[in-house]
Amino acid sequence: MAKSGLASRLYRGEADLNIVGRRKLWFGVAAALVLIAVLSFAVRGFSLGIEFAGGTSLQVPASVGTLDETEQQVNDVLRTKGGGAEVATAQKVGGTNGDSYEMRTSELTPQQSNEVKTEIAQKFGLKFEQVGANQVSASFGGQVTERALLGLVIFLVVVAIYLILRFEWRMAVAAISSLFMNLILTAGIYSMVGFEVTPSTIIGFLTILGFALYDVVVVFDKVQENTRGITANNNLTYGEASNLALNQSLMRSLNTSVVALLPVGGLLFIGAGLLGAGTLKDLGLVLFVGMAVAFLTSILLATPLLVLLKNQDPRISAHNKRVLARRGAVARGEVAPKGAPRAAEAGEAAIDPEAAALAGSAPKVGVRPAGKRPTGARGGRPGGGGNRPGGAKRR
Repeated sequence: MAKSGLASRLYRGEADLNIVGRRKLWFGVAAALVLIAVLSFAVRGFSLGIEFAGGTSLQVPASVGTLDETEQQVNDVLRTKGGGAEVATAQKVGGTNGDSYEMRTSELTPQQSNEVKTEIAQKFGLKFEQVGANQVSASFGGQVTERALLGLVIFLVVVAIYLILRFEWRMAVAAISSLFMNLILTAGIYSMVGFEVTPSTIIGFLTILGFALYDVVVVFDKVQENTRGITANNNLTYGEASNLALNQSLMRSLNTSVVALLPVGGLLFIGAGLLGAGTLKDLGLVLFVGMAVAFLTSILLATPLLVLLKNQDPRISAHNKRVLARRGAVARGEVAPKGAPRAAEAGEAAIDPEAAALAGSAPKVGVRPAGKRPTGARGGRPGGGGNRPGGAKRR
């Protein structure tokens, strides 16, 4: 019978991907990415929007031409009348009086602002009142950041309390560490690529935390189910049971992420890219990047970190040693594999070493332990009474 494809095995939770067993690799990759992100913060910094850096916002009716043409004309005016300033960002926005182009530049003095407005109006054949110019203070961005940090602290406290009550403190530590990794990596991408940071970006950062938490809770719920009462048997270590849970919930996490990314991708690439709705770009960008990173951190970081913490528990550590010791004994033929027939029943004098080695290997994902025989069954005969004829009587 031909093996089924990877997609089919993923759906059945039988892909046998050794994610937890390679946790040192994932931790190493995560550490390298964090180092790159921190270096980018220090060297490149962030491309702050006008709300954080301060500046002047110019508005021109969209009827004057295309956005690129208008931006080029305004740049020419700024070089002569605006002290050499340039347009930092330009986007098309809607309004009650029709669509307009909003172009943001460094802060202009009141005199420079009036001269720029006059020159733009003359260049495009507009009235002076049709060209807008607003000064934006950097204090507004500071207020947004302060409230966002307050919201982040409250969110993390509530999440920690919930996870401790729902699961345990080690799961809370692993989940919050995954959330922090998600924020650092997303911020690092923003810094390296030079995406502009606006208030919408800050709101998006808080939004992706909820999505990342949902993904982690789904996986941890399956981990808890697989590891409940795990010390009562010697079949799986805690790491193997957690890896099994990851494989069983991987397809669900992947489907959730894809379904969430599709509308956000449409918002970003179609709404902001093709239709020119620039106001959607900042929010759509951080959501798309953050959700993609959240899926990876919830799978490759949260559960491996949980296993690392749980292995420090003396009870779990002793259980893992018992499982490995029993497997070694089975592989050497010293102990019969669980569920194997006794030598006397099988008509053999000793255990087959090859069968013992196979039975002592680590269980594959998707394989369930063999069920116990009914208590009344002996020697494989129903009722334990042998194959007597119907009319035979016991003597």
